Amino acid sequence: MIETSASSAPQWINSLMDTMGAPGAGLAIALENLFPPLPSEVILPLAGFSAGTGQMSLWAALLWTTAGSVIGALALYGVGALLGRDRTVAIAGRIPLVKVSDIERTEAWFAKHGTKAVLFGRMIPLFRSFISVPAGIERMPLPVFLGLTTLGSAVWNTVFVMAGYLLGDNWAEVSGYVSVYSKVVLAVAVLAVAGFVAARVVKTKRKRRQSCPGSGRTHG
Repeated sequence: MIETSASSAPQWINSLMDTMGAPGAGLAIALENLFPPLPSEVILPLAGFSAGTGQMSLWAALLWTTAGSVIGALALYGVGALLGRDRTVAIAGRIPLVKVSDIERTEAWFAKHGTKAVLFGRMIPLFRSFISVPAGIERMPLPVFLGLTTLGSAVWNTVFVMAGYLLGDNWAEVSGYVSVYSKVVLAVAVLAVAGFVAARVVKTKRKRRQSCPGSGRTHG
């Protein structure tokens, strides 16, 4: 049974690790990839803490959480592959202020930087889940995707599992730091979206004024 110092973790995570050990930690991380609001900043250090108490081996915690990350990412890659470019363009065409040219620019960017995005994206909250979808849409070669995802996930997971392992009863301190990091990433993402929307609205209004007859005339 996970000790009371792990009480800050959601009960379902405790239950998974109590029942399944390291595979339970892997399952929790796979679910976190599919549902980003789930607390990976709690799951990973808790797995490390559990390894420190002897509930599971450290190597098992590292291997199973990394496997869980890869399985979750692979599922989202499959969603992107099933969605495909044509459906993505059709969906984008129905979203206000989004144009097909935006999709084309994104494709060009991903063709140039996709490998770095998949590798380092595994270390960025929220982004680490969503990056798998465009990788699937663009049909990044599966061996490349799996290799990059495994490497990036192994680095990220090892840092936080080891932190929980070394901190012992103070493992929950890790989640505080990661929570701040996650909030900063979310704030940057919100600002980026807000900037995109504002720029697109201004551009649309300017085009409407230019196309309106007499818009540039003055009346005496």
